[in-house]
Amino acid sequence: MKKTFLLFALLFSTGIANAQVINVTDDITSNTTWTSDNVYVLDGLIFVDSTYTLTIEPGTVIKGKEQANITTGDGASALIIRRGGYLIADGTKENPIIFTSELDDLGNPSNLLPTDRRLWGGLILLGSAVTNEPGNNTQIEGIPPELYARFGGDNDEDSSGVLRYISIRHGGFSISGISGDEINGLTMGAVGSKTVIEYIEVFANFDDGYEWFGGTVNCKYLVAAFCGDDCFDWDFGFRGKGQFWFGLQNTDQSGRGMEMDGGDTDEGATPYSIPTVSNITLIGSGATTFPVPSGEGNDRALYFRDNSGGHLYNAIITDFTGTGITVEDLTSGADSRERLEQGDLTVENVYWWDFGVTNALDSVVKQDFVQTYITGTGNNVIADPELANISRDQMSALDPRPLTGSPVATGAMIPPDPFFTTVSYLGAFSPTSFLWTEGWTALSQDGITGVEKEIYSNTVPQSFNLSQNYPNPFNPTTRIKYDIKEAGDVTLVVHNILGQKVAELVNDYKEIGSYTVVFDAETLPSGLYIYTLEAGATKISKKMTLLK
Repeated sequence: MKKTFLLFALLFSTGIANAQVINVTDDITSNTTWTSDNVYVLDGLIFVDSTYTLTIEPGTVIKGKEQANITTGDGASALIIRRGGYLIADGTKENPIIFTSELDDLGNPSNLLPTDRRLWGGLILLGSAVTNEPGNNTQIEGIPPELYARFGGDNDEDSSGVLRYISIRHGGFSISGISGDEINGLTMGAVGSKTVIEYIEVFANFDDGYEWFGGTVNCKYLVAAFCGDDCFDWDFGFRGKGQFWFGLQNTDQSGRGMEMDGGDTDEGATPYSIPTVSNITLIGSGATTFPVPSGEGNDRALYFRDNSGGHLYNAIITDFTGTGITVEDLTSGADSRERLEQGDLTVENVYWWDFGVTNALDSVVKQDFVQTYITGTGNNVIADPELANISRDQMSALDPRPLTGSPVATGAMIPPDPFFTTVSYLGAFSPTSFLWTEGWTALSQDGITGVEKEIYSNTVPQSFNLSQNYPNPFNPTTRIKYDIKEAGDVTLVVHNILGQKVAELVNDYKEIGSYTVVFDAETLPSGLYIYTLEAGATKISKKMTLLK
């Protein structure tokens, strides 16, 4: 696997080195296609006008020009799809579309770090779905009012296009120069339900990873990693659906895992913000890491406010310094406690773990009425979800999948809606499949995640051992655990029933300990396979069945 990935990275880098650089200085006022043999540099705020379509080919790189002045906002670059315009950016896992800074060499790894933020603006989609703002005709935040960037309307089924396999990196620049006006990685203003948004990464953005301002768009497979503020943020009456959302904070991050807001001009306005999201994994900046800057609300996992509701299911929330969940409770007026009591706010089938120095209930939840809800409703559990590796000290081996036998590997309660994929596990990742982030994200390409690496435990086994793979039968991935009693050279290979070697999973020197490796048989036919461990004079073989 590693050799294949490195070859892809070399080919990708070579293609970028030979690409023609095209400076984009004018708005898109006709149907336009950006091709993968060019690198497009956004020089300023580039708008796709209403009724026109910008098509971006798979494998295309778009870079934002470096800001001229952080204080004034001069020189900001961003791509904005105006209401009525369309973006068709349909990348693939093998050829993702990348938005990044012009300072990014896209090397393996990149010359930029997870802390390199606000080097350009971001990507903004504006649609015609319903919000709870007066008139449904609001200027999007971060764009000066003299530049037309309005959103909202009466069409909840509006489409702004197709966004798939896109990585948005190192953005979040403030166009005005005023704190709070920074652009999110992906901003969605009143985006409608016929827009396709899936397999998107926002990496190292200075503001939020994603923010929804009203609308009804449905989003699957979202990553928000190392952003300076919240991973996910909604307001203005957002009512979409989501599944498989992964939020990962850095040790210098001070925002929230998810910030859920309702109204702005009028917090009692309808429609209320009541989206439904299933299969969420939120990993904070470290249970004992004091976030910078400090203050109330920093490193809080979930914050419902401004009369927002929402339905969250099948989540893993762990490794936050601050509170697990806070629900706004005002002395008068509309608030999120009202949404909770009316059944518009539910948090069900969630594992909470590692909040501050203890895992006591009052560390996870500090409000009495929320404690009553959490302990009495919806299978909320304060227990270790047993994820493979979330250590900030071993970032190159980050693996947020549940271990085999983890309590979150089964037991999911998926909402009865055809949008949601039926799975058995909690959180964003299957315990028995490769990470869906692999190959196309900055997390993967920079080597932060490493599924080609084995999961390692430094326990001292009593003997050499090769366990039965799990699951078995399997399709298409399975995990194989083995124990090494004495350090030395180890091989683990897979043969088909004819004795032909089809995979070499391990061929390396191994220290004493227990290891787990994932076997991906996606390209192999159904049948019986034999996997064999050799360590010194020990040789052990077992059978497994691939059933497609």
